Amino acid sequence: MTDLGDKLKIAPAVRDALSAGAPVVALESTIIAHGMPYPDNVATARSLEDEIRSQGVTPATIAVIDGVIRVGLSDNELEWLGKAKDVLKLSRNDLAYALSARKHGATTVAATMICAHLAGIRIFATGGIGGVHRGAETSFDISADLEELATTPVAVVCAGAKALLDLPKTLEYLETRGVPVAGYRTDEFPAFWSRSSGLRIPIRLDTPSEFADLIRVKCALGLRGGVLIANPVGVDDEIPSGEMADVIALAVSDAATHGITGKAVTPYILARIVELTGGRSLRTNIALVRSNARLAAAIARA
Repeated sequence: MTDLGDKLKIAPAVRDALSAGAPVVALESTIIAHGMPYPDNVATARSLEDEIRSQGVTPATIAVIDGVIRVGLSDNELEWLGKAKDVLKLSRNDLAYALSARKHGATTVAATMICAHLAGIRIFATGGIGGVHRGAETSFDISADLEELATTPVAVVCAGAKALLDLPKTLEYLETRGVPVAGYRTDEFPAFWSRSSGLRIPIRLDTPSEFADLIRVKCALGLRGGVLIANPVGVDDEIPSGEMADVIALAVSDAATHGITGKAVTPYILARIVELTGGRSLRTNIALVRSNARLAAAIARA
């Protein structure tokens, strides 16, 4: 655990669990501040924590409030974050700025991995990771999540990468950077809202204990970086990939028409997809992130 003085505050329940060697699962806060509308965002955040607690594991939702990394939020802090305005979307490049300038910030996958590692947490559950954006060969738009997976030793449980990305290039990038990509009871890399992407996953494992062994052995080898654990959304909750393709194409086109760029692209497209699917994509999002929280807790226990 790194000492950052007053810039890192670990909630008592999380600190006690870590001190006792008990399992802890980190949760991001971008889904609260930027991923869903209120009150769905707060209700989802609470349900994720409840899923993890139900398995005897301690949840640690991470955010930056008043320039302080909070590892584990109170119920009042969750509620405040769900309604707050002008909350930064934090990644590796602006995390230090948020702390030094005493800003509020919601942590992306990359920033959550950094903060979890600082606190000594090894497992993190999220919805989907960022990746290589379409047209990255000219825009160079590649999510910092991928580089973080290559450097920070935190295992990330997700439903694959968001299907609006270039998934073949995302998998190629992860392979090049030496990140193990393992599917939970699947031979295909999931595409967030959809169970299937048509892309074969490099590793298949069928039990939480197998993932725990993979994480332990990787650590023992002294290899840098984390493990990407891909958990497909449930059969009853998915939106088939063929159906999603048309929706994503329209949302991406709308973003380009409105000149949306940089960090604003993904939140805009996700919100537009919710509109285009009549809220169905939001329901799928909630279902998959809850499933990921359950799996992360089982792996943390193992």
